[in-house]
Amino acid sequence: MDMNSLLQQPWRFIDHTTFGFDALHSFAYDDTLCSSVGELKSEPVLRSWVHHQTVVLGIQDSRLPFVQDGINFLQSAGYKVIVRNSGGLAVVLDDGILNLSLILKEEKKLSINHGYELMFELIQALLSEENVTIEAREIVGSYCPGSFDLSIDGKKFAGISQRRIRGGVAVQIYLCVKNSGSQRAELIKEFYEKSVQEQPTKFEYPRIKPETMASLSTLVGKYYTISSIMHQLLITMTNQKCTLMPSSLTPEEIDLFQYQLQRITNRNEKALEF
Repeated sequence: MDMNSLLQQPWRFIDHTTFGFDALHSFAYDDTLCSSVGELKSEPVLRSWVHHQTVVLGIQDSRLPFVQDGINFLQSAGYKVIVRNSGGLAVVLDDGILNLSLILKEEKKLSINHGYELMFELIQALLSEENVTIEAREIVGSYCPGSFDLSIDGKKFAGISQRRIRGGVAVQIYLCVKNSGSQRAELIKEFYEKSVQEQPTKFEYPRIKPETMASLSTLVGKYYTISSIMHQLLITMTNQKCTLMPSSLTPEEIDLFQYQLQRITNRNEKALEF
């Protein structure tokens, strides 16, 4: 299953890059759309989104010995802190980071690796005119490390994750478009230092090396903005003979979204009770 065959069909396009809503809303949006696509009530969905000054923790992060000290540090630095409802560890979201979700029907031939490879191929196509080699492998020393970290010259600029719910698959990427990747990594490094304080932990948290992370603008040597990357993304999708249909939630999806948002908000509050 290659990118061409997956993209050459009608896709709904939901653009949230200019909305200023809470990051919990994004998890509710993707879960809602996963359900619609999984139940064949919707075509596949491309959703783009940006959030301001937010650190998203993983469930494991929320169980660190002195996590309240770490959260207090992040909040004093001007960041809102939430806990995600899926796997992974702490990541930074700000106005220089573009998030993309490809939401597809779950099928036997669409393995977990196929989902990761689809997003990897899309980013390669997006940057095909630049003279860079993008690798997909774990970058040790980065925050939220994984086998599909995307890097140039050994420096991570993106991470890919997946969420599967009710027959739908959301393949998500955070793409560090501009500003300092190493400064974001420094923030998460200090969060871990304050949350662990050299005490034993139940999982192996990342030992952050800020120099292992950078933004796409830095690595390519070209000033990108969220809008310029979005423009190139739409051109890339069109070149793949993908039909994009600008869209918003249907009335049925709005009801499900409200339900999902309440569920996720309640879970987040529980995860942050200390």
